[in-house]
Amino acid sequence: MKKSPAYDMDYLTPTEAGKLLRVSPITLRKWADRGLIKARVTLGGHRRYPLSEVERMLQWQNQPNTSPIQIMIVDDDPFVSEVLQEFLSNLKVPMAVEIANNGFEAGRKLATIMPDIILLDLMMPGMDGFDVCRRVKNDPDSSGIRVIAMTGYPTEDNIRRILSAGAEACLSKPLNHAELLAALNLPQASPGL
Repeated sequence: MKKSPAYDMDYLTPTEAGKLLRVSPITLRKWADRGLIKARVTLGGHRRYPLSEVERMLQWQNQPNTSPIQIMIVDDDPFVSEVLQEFLSNLKVPMAVEIANNGFEAGRKLATIMPDIILLDLMMPGMDGFDVCRRVKNDPDSSGIRVIAMTGYPTEDNIRRILSAGAEACLSKPLNHAELLAALNLPQASPGL
């Protein structure tokens, strides 16, 4: 691995380290807060990640059954996305969380990130969750992604439509943490620290 092009040191910025580890800078910060990866804080208050730590995490990710679970949250409400990301980051499961603010952004991100699970809001402007789910499930490259829908309008029709589009569950908003954990069905997924 070569040195960071932005700095002639053996440290990476959150963006550089995140790209190598295939996680967002926010997820990387959460890992550092939980002690999963060491970071140095500059005098300006910015985190830098030693190359040796990034290499250690890459080796850890490449071991069987140790890669972080990749989750994409697709919701047009930034507050909901942030609360979900915070909740997921505090679970005792290595997890990389990506956020897409609408269906179109989710499609663009799916071109480079293949999450294990998508938490999908149904009611979004432009491309709604029903259309996103159909596209994910009809594409052979993404059809294996688990889709868990979320909605503030849990009508029988909405639930039937999203389940027939390929989602495995439809949760009511505001989300109940116990129901979300049950739907995610992750090993050791209890709130951490």
